[in-house]
Formats: sequence, C-alpha cells, structure tokens
Amino acid sequence: MKEERPPPHTNYLITKGATHMELNKYQLLLDLAETQNITRTAERLGYSQPGASHILKGIEKELGFPVVFREKYGVTLTPAAELLLPRIREIMAANEKLEQTIYSIKGLEYGKVTIGAYSSIAIHLLPKLLLEFKEAHPGIEIDIREGGADNILEWMDNNMIDFAFFSRPYARTMEFFPFGEDPLVAVLPKDYPTEGYGVFDMEKFENQPFIISAAGNDIDIHNALECSGITPNFHYSVLDDHTILAMVEGHLGVSILTELIVTGTEKKVKILPINPAYYRLLGIGMRHYSDLSPAAKTFVDFSKAHMGQIFDEVLNC
Repeated sequence: MKEERPPPHTNYLITKGATHMELNKYQLLLDLAETQNITRTAERLGYSQPGASHILKGIEKELGFPVVFREKYGVTLTPAAELLLPRIREIMAANEKLEQTIYSIKGLEYGKVTIGAYSSIAIHLLPKLLLEFKEAHPGIEIDIREGGADNILEWMDNNMIDFAFFSRPYARTMEFFPFGEDPLVAVLPKDYPTEGYGVFDMEKFENQPFIISAAGNDIDIHNALECSGITPNFHYSVLDDHTILAMVEGHLGVSILTELIVTGTEKKVKILPINPAYYRLLGIGMRHYSDLSPAAKTFVDFSKAHMGQIFDEVLNC
C-alpha cells in the first residue's frame, strides 16, 4: 500500500483572533530566522526567490508590521518578529504532533524529529543508530543540530529540538535516560614524557599550558577541574573538540577531553586516564517524554533500546 503523506506546503489556518496566518508562512519566517537569506530559505522550502519575497510581504501585510530588515547581504528579523518566534515554534510543534497522531491513528508512520547532539555523539554514535532506525522506520525524517551544552539547552527551551543526546545537566530539571559513562582523559602531545605513567594525575595539569573547551560547550570538563581544585595555565579557549586535538598535536598545550571525543586519534596524540577518575553521563534528555510527538517517542524508545550497546561497542573497539 502506498504510504500517505501530506502534500508539500499544506495550508493549515490559525484562525483565533484577527490573524489568519497559514502555517507554511510561519515555516518560512522560522527558516528565515536561521538562514538570514531569502534565496537560501526559498531553496530549502521549495519556493522561487520572488515567491518567497511575495509571501514575506504578505506576512507583513497580515501582521501589520515589518518582520525583517532588508540589508545588502541578507535579512535579519525585526525585534517584533523575534518576539513571535517562541510562539510560532509552539504552533508548528503542535501542528506536527497533530499530523503525526492522525497518521498514527490511520496505522501509518510519518513525521519529522529534530534532535540536538554533541558533535562527538553525532560523529561516533548516531550514524549506526540512524542506519538501524531508518531501516525499521523509513517514514520518519530526522533533522540533527550539533552543539554544546548551552546550545542544546537553549534549543530545548525554545522548542527548536524535540530531545537531545548529551551529558546530564544536573542544574536542570528534565527527563533523562542515560546510556553510558564517558570517561574523561588527559590529551597530551605524542612525545610528552610519561614513562611509567599508567594514569595522569590531575595535579600534573597545575600551571601547564592548557587548551580548554569553551565555557558552555562541555560543562563536565570544567566541573572536573573545579572539583579537583586545579588551576592550569589556560592558554586557549576553543569551541571545537577537533581543534583542541589539532592544537595538542601541534604542541600548543595539553587538555582534557573524553574517550568518545578522542576515539580514533591515538596515532596523533597521547591519551591517558586521569586520576582521580571523572566521567560525563551521556543520555537522552527532554523536558517531558509525555509531550513528545508520536515520531519523537518512537525514536526515543528505539534509542533507549539500542544506544547503550552502540556506545559500548565504540568505546571498546
């Protein structure tokens, strides 16, 4: 039986109050907030550039105020439009959930799931998980956003993702399903003298030239240093884990990362367990499982059943 799918740009109307905005117009505004480029948004959503501009003018006419500043190299949303974004995301998420529920009732599996993930998880764990998931659930589309801890929490707060694969944020209340402990490790230049070391004591980082993951990117590494009372000589603060690895390889300093992050880099840098041992607890986090769409629940349930084994296989290979 041929799978039913809604036609592209289906016009669902929001009719409460004086504004009758079609959901495809909401989607255009959301995408424009991300791309800041009408041409790119038009390509992503299947419109012509003039068509997208026409829709945008229609949005401004219906709302009664400008929604973008038109600049030489693109557009930016006006403050008034920025205020609308959280509510628009709520409307779009509710509509997606409604569509998925309707299709679920009809015995069909359809939907889109947007997930957040650390880059290390996206690189080393998600490919196998997604391959297995798509084989079992081909009708569900997956969108992945990579970022650090602060990015992921912001996306979650603003309804930009359904759930995330990251480390447990102990300062936040959320539902969290752990799948593995990812040990922190010392990352050193390949010729760093470590004869006789089975582990790298945290005290040895004291006053060392240190390359730190930027604040808000990986809170677990910052917490380990704080708990140890160690104050390295912070030479560089870096967003990207692979940049840290390249800088250590280039003898610009030492660092602390995790086993998952350094997977496959053993020939480029020296890696040792740290003492005392620290780890980050990786899992699947969301505000409320019960509020997820049917497609998102399907992916979370599948991940809970498979991610632990995939994680163990990667760390023990």
